[in-house]
Amino acid sequence: MHVGVLGGTFDPPHNGHLALALFARELLCVDRLILSVSDNPLKQRRSASDSQRKAMTELLCHELNRTGTFCDACGWELEQKRPSYTVNLLRFVRSLYPSASLSLLVGEDSWRNFGSWKSPEEIEELADVVVFARGAEHMTERPDAVSGIRFVEFSCPLSSTMLRGRIAEGQSVSSLLPSSIDRYIRREGLYGE
Repeated sequence: MHVGVLGGTFDPPHNGHLALALFARELLCVDRLILSVSDNPLKQRRSASDSQRKAMTELLCHELNRTGTFCDACGWELEQKRPSYTVNLLRFVRSLYPSASLSLLVGEDSWRNFGSWKSPEEIEELADVVVFARGAEHMTERPDAVSGIRFVEFSCPLSSTMLRGRIAEGQSVSSLLPSSIDRYIRREGLYGE
């Protein structure tokens, strides 16, 4: 079994997350994908509460599972002592799937800070690291201390920061995220809606 782990603040989840998850399933042959709602110590500002971010991530999983169940939203990191660290999440996932092949899926922006993560060497021992880069020109740029990282070209201009800004300005983002998440944001009055 091949288990993929994608952590994020998911504030909010959007079509870029959706596309990355489908890409991982189809092209990386991931059998099970865990979307872990995190409290990233490198991203201190939150607009939605933990429970709201988890609810939106569950909605994203529901969308992904329409084509076959393979995705789970995980709130384990939110239940741990803060801040949460990826290495601890991977230890937890390893305890759930002791014989599985694990892949940690990270976006290029997050990967650029990989050297400042807690225990990056242990992360690489626990899982293969797959970086979704924004273009071929980024594929060879990597910190000297990091080896064995797989780079996958994946260009997606969406970001949660951009979506929050557009919503705060009163612009529609309905084409940029699943409709269930768009409805949830409007119902909860998130991001200045």
